[in-house]
Parts: sequence; C-alpha cells; structure tokens
Amino acid sequence: MEVFEKWESEIRGYSRTYPTVFASASNARQVDEGGRSYIDFFAGAGVLNFGHNNPRMKRAMIEFLEADGVAHSLDMATTTKRDFISSFVSTVLEPRGMTMKLQFMGPTGTNAVEAALKLARRVTGRREVVAFTHGFHGMTLGSLALTGNDAFRRAAGVPLEHVHRLPFETAPGGGLPSLDAYRAQLEDVSSGLRPPAAFVVETIQAEGGVNVAGAEWLQAVQQLAHDVGALFVIDEIQVGCGRTGSYFSFDGMGLDPDIVCLAKGIGGYGTPLAMNLNRPELDAQWAPGEHTGTFRGQGLSFVAGREALTYFADDTLMTDVRAKGARIEAALRGIADAHPGRGFEARGRGMIQGLDVVDGALAKAITQECFARGLLIGPCGSGGRVLKAIPPLTIPDADLTEGLEILAEAVRSSL
Repeated sequence: MEVFEKWESEIRGYSRTYPTVFASASNARQVDEGGRSYIDFFAGAGVLNFGHNNPRMKRAMIEFLEADGVAHSLDMATTTKRDFISSFVSTVLEPRGMTMKLQFMGPTGTNAVEAALKLARRVTGRREVVAFTHGFHGMTLGSLALTGNDAFRRAAGVPLEHVHRLPFETAPGGGLPSLDAYRAQLEDVSSGLRPPAAFVVETIQAEGGVNVAGAEWLQAVQQLAHDVGALFVIDEIQVGCGRTGSYFSFDGMGLDPDIVCLAKGIGGYGTPLAMNLNRPELDAQWAPGEHTGTFRGQGLSFVAGREALTYFADDTLMTDVRAKGARIEAALRGIADAHPGRGFEARGRGMIQGLDVVDGALAKAITQECFARGLLIGPCGSGGRVLKAIPPLTIPDADLTEGLEILAEAVRSSL
C-alpha cells in the first residue's frame, strides 16, 4: 500500500476501508496480490450488477476492440450506439409503453442528475427543486445541493442553493401529512413559497441508509409535482438495472416519471455510462449542443451495456434476483432477531438490503471484521450506521451463503 499512501490524494476512501491491493476479480469475488479471495457484497457501489469481468460482456468487448470499433465518439452516430439504443428500446421501453428520449451526458450518475436539473429548470422557468432528507444524488454542485449528507455538503465551499428539503417517507416528520402540508403552503398565496421546477426522489435511498418508499407515498409525490406544474424525476442510479428484481425499481408502482436518471449498472461491465430518459415533449426543448459531455460516446460501455440487456430478454435473472433478495433479507432479519434489545433493523427490496445497527462506530467495526474474514461490505446512512448488502445479481449461491455467514459471525464478534 506504500505507493498509494505516499502518492495518492488523501481524498481516497475505499482503500482505507479495504486495505489491500486487489489484482483480479471474477463475478462476486476479488483476489488481492497475496492470493486472498474476498466475497464482494459491495459490487462497485452498485455498478457491477452483472459481476466482475462478466464473460459475455468481456467477449463482446474484445471483439469490438479487435475490430477497431469506435471507442470514443462524443455524440456522433456509431453502430455500437445504435445497437445499444435499439436494444434498450425493444427490451425496456416498448414493453412498458414508454416513449422516452435517451439522453447521454458525462458518464457518471451526478452528470445525469445535473442534466435533469438543467432541463427541469429550463422547461419550467423555475429555480427551486424539491429534494428529500437523507437523499444522495451526486457530488457536483447541482446534485450536491440535493444531497443531504452534511460532510459532503461542507466540502462544497460555496452555498448550495435553490433546493427545498422535505422529509423522506421514512424520515422523522415524513409521510403523506408532510406532503399535504407542503401542498397547502404552495396553495397559500401568502406563504412566501413558489412552486418548484421538479421533485427529485429515490424510490430506495441507497447511500441514505436503504430507506424504502412505498407506492402510495411515491404516487402522492408524483401527483403533487404534476398538480403544481413541476417535473417528477426519479433517480434510479443505484437501484435500477434489475437491482430490485425488475428493471426499474418503480415497476408496478403506478408511476410515470418525466425524467429517469440512470448510470452505474447500465454500462454492464463496470465501464462508465450515464443516461437520462426524458419525456419527448420536454426533451424537445433542448437546443442542439446545449448540454454536452466529452465522454458521452463510450463505445465499450455501449457494447457491454447492450450485452447486459440480454439478461432481461426473459425473467430468468429477475426471478433469481427476487429469490436471492429474499434470502439476504431473511439472513439480515435473523441477525437482527439474534440480538434483541439492540434496536437492529433489516430493510430493503430485492438485492439491495441493509442492516441498521444503530451505531456508526459499531458498523465500522463490523465492516473491518468482515474484511478480516474475507467479505467486502460497506456502511451507509446517517453516521454510517447501516451495513448495505449489494452483491452482484449474478453471485453464485455458494458465495452468497458464505458471505451471509461471514456477516453474521462478524456482527457477533463485534458486539
């Protein structure tokens, strides 16, 4: 680790949580240069839905490179982008009756959120945006203004403005009454509040602590947005692309967002890609080149992302995800039940599950103990009190079982 400690910026974080040098990886395991294998319940913070070095994607990418495919294209038309778009439309959009336009921008999630904010403000002529407590939407200034984490916000160094914060459904003061109160304020011409440009919400707050919103509350947010002339934007960046047991986390909830922000898993292999789905009538208000990004034409990501979409040609993977998610949920509930009086809570949906151990120091100790035993897992939520399990969707059953056993043992030994 000496090279990293001497030369890499102090900003590095994950290398402190996992203090070893990784040399290779396959599916749900990473191997360090000493030959030790670790089960990966972190999966690149949700990027590696299809595992490390997915063989189907690797083969497609090698063929692309050997054929001198266009690796970088800005927003020029390429065969690989056409293949990705066509596959996404036929696999994801058309079966849902969606007619969204696909907008590519810079290749990270925060770029997607920034583009959504810009479009929402452009089409409504309004500045303020509604975001929710404990939300995480990115680290650039616009998306950071939406993000609730105080430590991240303090690092901005400038005011983070034009955001009205409401409590998330599961947060103190949250639920339908808070939405009704905000509606009443907007309807009161003497309240001093102006209607927002958009409501930006995660159906499951991943970094915020695996906080799960219900369909009724999300429908109420959508209705309020439309009633006041605002856009309803779903940040699907960490929980989309099959993570919850369906392609979108909001499938079957009666939701019809104006913009959907996607990144992380859509690149398939771990190569970067971000994309917004915009309603056509909203997208039509963009002027050509009005929002750009040097790396929005990622050839390798289009190739791997198209291969990832083949996993959704039928329901085989999603059936497996729902079954594995139920196993993870049961295991975490079992850990919570095994330690009564501690206030532990398990929550989540599909293959994003969290164990709230109440105390951030305890969560850190458990994370370290997991690492010592060969499991990579990360804390999230207020004060880092929630252990978040987001293994690859393709994790073998044996690795999943072993990882859950390690977690249970690490919790016991850390108390």
